Amino acid sequence: MIEPRLSAEMIVQSLLRKVNQEGGFAAILRKGDRISGAILIICVEKGKDPRLLEKMPSLDGPSTWQVVWPQSTDNKQDLDGYLERRSGFDPDLWLIELDVADAERLIAEMT
Repeated sequence: MIEPRLSAEMIVQSLLRKVNQEGGFAAILRKGDRISGAILIICVEKGKDPRLLEKMPSLDGPSTWQVVWPQSTDNKQDLDGYLERRSGFDPDLWLIELDVADAERLIAEMT
């Protein structure tokens, strides 16, 4: 049985509001499919240490947010290259950037 889920656009808008309430900054860098586009979230704190999260299906329960770019590198070109390739494969992709303290905790609270 398929469980109902929120649209990608509603998840993104809720996340933007929550980050703003927490005193952080959030921006949509790329709009994807309103209903079912994948969502990639770039998490930074004070503009540094980018981490990339994506909601991944789980074998034993609901989907969870997982880190897909764990590299602690200041070479933003590597991340930009990955995002460019990923966008080429998935034109319905949403790309969001969050600059807030403990973004992973905030995202986990939303789901």
